[in-house]
Amino acid sequence: MKFSEQWLREWVNPAISTNELSEQLSMAGLEVDDVAAVAAEFSGVVVGEVVECGQHPDADKLQVTKINVGGDELLDIVCGAPNCRLGIKVAVAMVGAVLPGNFKIKKAKLRGQPSFGMLCSFSELGMGDDHSGIIELPADATIGEDFREYLNLDDKSIEVDLTPNRADCLGMKGIAREVGVLNQLDVTEPVFEPVKTSIEDVRGIQLAAPESCPRYLGRVIKGVDLSRPSPLWMQERLRRSGTRSIDAVVDVTNYVLLELGHPMHAFDNNKLSGDVVVRMAEEGEKLTLLDENEVSLKANTLLIADAEKALAMAGIFGGLHSGVTSSTSDIFLESAFFAPDAIMGKARQYGLHTDASHRYERGVDPSLQLQAMERATQLLVEACGGSAGPIVEAKSEEHLPKARSITLRASRLKHVLGIDIAADRVTDILNRLGLNVTVIDGAWEVIAPLYRFDMNIEEDLIEEVARVYGYNNIPNQAPVASLQMRESSEARISTYRFKDLLVDQGFQEAITYSFVDPKKQALMFPDIEGLVLPHPISADMSVMRVSLLPGLLSALSYNLKRQQSNIKLFETGLRFMPDSNEKSGVQQQEMIAGVMSGNIANEHWSIPSAGLDFFDVKAVTEELIGLGIETQDIEFKAEKHFAFHPGQCAGVYKGDKCIGFVGAIHPKLEKGLGLNGKTFAFELELVSISTRSLPWIKAISKFPVNRRDIAVTVDEVVDTGKVLKCIEKLGVTDLIDLNLFDVYKGKGIEPGKKSLALSIWLQNSDRTLEDSDIQKSVDIVVKALEDNFSASLRD
Repeated sequence: MKFSEQWLREWVNPAISTNELSEQLSMAGLEVDDVAAVAAEFSGVVVGEVVECGQHPDADKLQVTKINVGGDELLDIVCGAPNCRLGIKVAVAMVGAVLPGNFKIKKAKLRGQPSFGMLCSFSELGMGDDHSGIIELPADATIGEDFREYLNLDDKSIEVDLTPNRADCLGMKGIAREVGVLNQLDVTEPVFEPVKTSIEDVRGIQLAAPESCPRYLGRVIKGVDLSRPSPLWMQERLRRSGTRSIDAVVDVTNYVLLELGHPMHAFDNNKLSGDVVVRMAEEGEKLTLLDENEVSLKANTLLIADAEKALAMAGIFGGLHSGVTSSTSDIFLESAFFAPDAIMGKARQYGLHTDASHRYERGVDPSLQLQAMERATQLLVEACGGSAGPIVEAKSEEHLPKARSITLRASRLKHVLGIDIAADRVTDILNRLGLNVTVIDGAWEVIAPLYRFDMNIEEDLIEEVARVYGYNNIPNQAPVASLQMRESSEARISTYRFKDLLVDQGFQEAITYSFVDPKKQALMFPDIEGLVLPHPISADMSVMRVSLLPGLLSALSYNLKRQQSNIKLFETGLRFMPDSNEKSGVQQQEMIAGVMSGNIANEHWSIPSAGLDFFDVKAVTEELIGLGIETQDIEFKAEKHFAFHPGQCAGVYKGDKCIGFVGAIHPKLEKGLGLNGKTFAFELELVSISTRSLPWIKAISKFPVNRRDIAVTVDEVVDTGKVLKCIEKLGVTDLIDLNLFDVYKGKGIEPGKKSLALSIWLQNSDRTLEDSDIQKSVDIVVKALEDNFSASLRD
């Protein structure tokens, strides 16, 4: 909303500067975007009259004039404007005047004729882009008066950016009401005498869609003269409000729009047939708009029509074939209330946005139609004459908005704002806002005005009181709160610790969507049916993930296709497993997963080139697990999984529970997943590895450590890990460490057998172990291996 400051001050004139007014409006929620002068700086321009006007003897397009500026002598001025003629009042820049751009007027000769000044156009005075001719002033303009004073050009245009709920401020009436409330001043509305009815011509009105248009007023005005321009004062107010002057009818409706915030439209009455009908459009019905574009109407569009054709899109845009033209002599003026829901979004579906739709879709005062009609009639008849007929009104009372009753409690007001505001001050604020206020014990019972569509509940009134009282007047009081340390378990390992470890290993964190391509997920997990989204973003993001791996592998594939060779990615997040025992039918589990592809290191002359293998990804997994769980509590078991290579896949077990998988992606899935070469992956349940055993104090032995090496032969199919687990569980008292340092198959070993070389570390905290003690422990180990794995000591 853009308006002239002087125009506002005719309604309400607080004793504050322009900057203070702007600050006041902004703090009240009507943010001021811009304050600009209505005209550029110039001096030495006065009102003059053309008393002589003749053809230049040596130039066809120039005229020699004599101008009366109230001095002792007439000024000779050469002018090239096509509208320069005898008797008109003009803006004269005399010798010595300084125009915008520091352009100084001097005595000159044009084609041999002396010129003592210049007749100015609006563009030359920095008052717009109109340079088609010189300014024509009203006949009652005082000759010799300073032009700036005559048009009150020491004025500012203020542009306010309104929030969608403040449609009541899309007119001077609403802005003035706000300023009056903020400064506790009364607002003086313009007083005008309604035009008396002088003809009996009427046109009937039918409301075929009363829920969308519950009130419609129409009036016939005959004998208007559209060759007469609108008054200069009106053109100036329109210009300062950012609206271009077009003709008297359009200017008047635009002026009422800016003054009262109520849109209006005028039709050429002689182009209408029968009654005016407000109805919904028929699907595919055609209408040519004022901009000459033809639209195919949708059935949800409200129309103004007559007995034969569509005339306009209600509250949005007029039609070309019923519009007012320069030859129009009789008009039909409309003033209507259209329900916001009927207009909201309709302009956008046709790629339109108009001042009328901007207001109607936010809400127009449903009681303002008669005032707008009377004001427009008065201005129109004054501007271009004509005789007005009676106002015809069609109304559906049941569909008009009803006043809302709201109670504001003093206790609630204090609780929300944190301060006490005097009851008299609250009452004054509510009254000045236009509310009908009844003071009851400890509360205010108010009837919200119909133009405030945003007032519905008690909190709306509290906001209004705070806004008008002034946010700056509410003291800044920090809330008092006591801080208490939250319990933190030392045994709990933060997710960030796992992330830091992977980053240190050369991984980069990825964040992928929780919904994935169902085809790719089915390739990897055909036995698990993911939760299907009812309204997916796209077909390839239509199912919730049952693993983090599909998203990570898609990210890895994306990078591979962009010439990235060595890639390590990880992610933490939820997977969504179907579970009928859960209330929502799905169990959410927090997981950590990673994928690896490429070589162990980037290409370098000092490093042998070697690709990643199963043991690299297993090592990373063991590092993660080792942050919280003793390695003897975890077991890697060879398993089969749809997503992994059958010979390079291991389940990660904590006791009897499988907490994840590690291995190489199955070769048959590489093409479907967009992979190139071997890819390795792991996925673990975070909750299962995020709790560690707390450290405990143990005495350090001062006695020597004894190492004994043994080599045993076992069947080749025996898992080495099971051998080590067996020894660890024997409970050998002095055993402090165990290590497998060699595995041998070949010469000297029977076919189908393998040799395992183990180092056993023994130490006692109370004494030095004797050979007999050491041998006893070794014998226990050897005997257990013989019993469990048919192992034998190697010769």
